[in-house]
Amino acid sequence: MKIRLPAEWEPQDGVLLAWPHPDTDWSDQLPEVCTTYTELIRQIVRFEKVLLVAPDPDAARNHLSGAGVDLARVAICPVATNDTWTRDFGPITVEVNDQPVLLDFGFNGWGLKFAANLDNQVTRQLKQQGALLPRTNIIGLVFEGGSIESNGCGTVMTTSQCLLSPNRNPQLTRQELEGAMQSLFGAQQVLWLEHGHLEGDDTDAHIDTLARLCPNDTIVYVACDNPADSHYEALQKMEQELKQLTTPGGSPYRLLALPWPEAKYDAAGNRLPASYANYLVINDAVLVPTYRDPVDNGALAMIALAFPGREIIGIDCLPLIEQHGSLHCITMQLPVGVLP
Repeated sequence: MKIRLPAEWEPQDGVLLAWPHPDTDWSDQLPEVCTTYTELIRQIVRFEKVLLVAPDPDAARNHLSGAGVDLARVAICPVATNDTWTRDFGPITVEVNDQPVLLDFGFNGWGLKFAANLDNQVTRQLKQQGALLPRTNIIGLVFEGGSIESNGCGTVMTTSQCLLSPNRNPQLTRQELEGAMQSLFGAQQVLWLEHGHLEGDDTDAHIDTLARLCPNDTIVYVACDNPADSHYEALQKMEQELKQLTTPGGSPYRLLALPWPEAKYDAAGNRLPASYANYLVINDAVLVPTYRDPVDNGALAMIALAFPGREIIGIDCLPLIEQHGSLHCITMQLPVGVLP
């Protein structure tokens, strides 16, 4: 049996999102966040479809329609949610003998930090409504899409801080988790990062906030060049780790360092996790979070180097980091063969 976890830059049917609503943590900033979601959906439907879950489909539909979004490319399904982080509760698509299969892992609010009883049912709800085509396998492990990166050729990258968290799969050792990734994702090489974090991040250092696998043996990563910043030491250590990583053929990776934005804080003075690594690759484009920061354009330019030939589109995600995530965190790509 041949199992493979496709790379994000492979062809897609669409992207899964969950519409913000008053019962989510977005309640205090709903208009601003809905504006961000609307712009994100507007850009995605230029290239592929959107599968949108919403407890109140009419509210989402009316908002998008009023903003001029092409609803012919948006399928809205009535599904109750706790929140909107589809990267971590949406299905992870693998190929089994060249056919897509959906893996429905357990989601426990990033190690029992937040309620997730509704989010944990979203994939099953979508399958029951006929919104997802492939066979779905329910997996008895806690696993989040933001915690892994794949190059589509057997290499998976992750962080030990997240996967070895005692509130996720405490019964499994590192070796057993690596074995699970081999059997579930077809991983032939697992790259573990031991260092790196972002203040304000609730995920225990998801890899998609720190470093991303890209085509042509390239890794894009966050780099802090300010010795006075609290992130400096850990991210310097992470950079050294990345320099030591090699491909299965023994070659070093081509490393592209993303610029470091100015510190962003919420109203209470808490640092927010602004990361340019939290971008989304879709068909023929890359959607990149921006933060109204002087180095936004530098980040767009660096990601363009990693994805030549794709349109690079900035999306204002300053509202999103108020709830400690960004653009990649609220999306889950759906490879070809997943949508009807």
